[in-house]
Amino acid sequence: MSLLKRIEGNTAPPDQIAQKGRTVADDATVRLPSFGSGSAPDVMEQLKTRIQDRLVAELGNQTTPSNIGQVRERIQAEFDSIIAEEDIVIARLEKLRLQARIAAEIIGYGPLEPLLQDDTVSEIMVNGANQVYVERRGRLEKTDVRFTSEEHVRRIIDRIISPLGRRCDESSPMVDARLPDGSRVNAIIPPLSLVGPCVTIRKFSRVPLTVEDLVRFGSLTDDVAAFLRACVEARLNVIVAGGTGSGKTTLLNVLSSFIPEDERIITVEDAAELQLRQEHVITLETRKANTEGRGEVTIRELVINCLRMRPDRIVVGECRGDEALDMLVAMNTGHDGSLTTLHANSPRDTLARLQTMVLMAGVDLPLRAVNEQIRSAIQLIIFQERFKDGSRRVSYVTEVRGIEGDSIVLADIFRFVQERIEEGHIIGGLKPTGVVPNCLPRIRAAGLDLSESIFRAATVDQMGSVEPERG
Repeated sequence: MSLLKRIEGNTAPPDQIAQKGRTVADDATVRLPSFGSGSAPDVMEQLKTRIQDRLVAELGNQTTPSNIGQVRERIQAEFDSIIAEEDIVIARLEKLRLQARIAAEIIGYGPLEPLLQDDTVSEIMVNGANQVYVERRGRLEKTDVRFTSEEHVRRIIDRIISPLGRRCDESSPMVDARLPDGSRVNAIIPPLSLVGPCVTIRKFSRVPLTVEDLVRFGSLTDDVAAFLRACVEARLNVIVAGGTGSGKTTLLNVLSSFIPEDERIITVEDAAELQLRQEHVITLETRKANTEGRGEVTIRELVINCLRMRPDRIVVGECRGDEALDMLVAMNTGHDGSLTTLHANSPRDTLARLQTMVLMAGVDLPLRAVNEQIRSAIQLIIFQERFKDGSRRVSYVTEVRGIEGDSIVLADIFRFVQERIEEGHIIGGLKPTGVVPNCLPRIRAAGLDLSESIFRAATVDQMGSVEPERG
């Protein structure tokens, strides 16, 4: 007996039901028959599995990025063939849904495909086979997406990482990768994960955000945007700091868009995520060790190598280890205008993190010498934060001003001031603290006209008792 041949308990008008070999009208309400002990959704799942298994058996490993179109046509033809062979009656919309699901399993990313296509989703978190969360507008939401088994999750992981020549198995249970669109992927499987295979996908906008977008979202103000543009064009060295998921890479992309077109830019990243729009961009990416434990190339090695490539600007996607020393050396030896990000909890903590990472390089330097390197290399720290309402905003723009004793002196140029909360949303914005940056003469020497009025202190009502951070 065919899977869906009988239609029982139909509630649609008789003239909406097609005869043998035709489909049910799109708006028909049909109760599909049982197949064995399965419910209607089970019947559809069995149909999907049968078609999918037949196609997988026939196609084998022949699916490549160059023949995706042919595979899609093959899926449609095979689907129609089974429908015709077994006289299956199925609504047109349900047929299209099934075709899309089968295509996602064979040439896409299975149940994750709709989430990857959803532009409102910024992050996808798979916690085993039966639990998938997403982040929308900075807030976590549980979805009804499910995998059939842990093995199903493992197949999707393999589909993501195999084009990159990477592996994820019991001997190598953690892997970092990226999708063709640049989205960052991390996967970890048992025995390290006790809840089953876990996948985290950090999505990026198909069209990179611009500074105008950040101003519109409330992440920046026009005055702060003008100041940051002037700092990048005047070749100040800038660090974008913040917590996980605070929007550091997005802000780094926006800052890099201010780099003039006539400069040679070299980016260094663990996984290529930056979306620079300039023409003269060289992208370097680290490489993991192979199965024999050989061939690893670290960020530090790439930073050292890029110094031999005649860069005008060096952009390090994230500074997280001993490469910090080489980055500071580069900034202090004529490679002005460099940009990077790092994880930190405040502008002051950013310096402590830098000190720790420099010491990780194994160079026996006194703390005073490390601080001198940091002070002369870094001119500006931009601190990005994700607030409780899910919004991502710049909360501090802080200048590195010098050294007093053994401490580096900082001064907040702009600081986020929360005014009130309305319906769960934080209302406020970046306000000037009244401190005129020491880099203003350098900005003007670069031929940039930046008005000193944008640094005038806000009123007491706006600033409260907040004072600039120093020392």
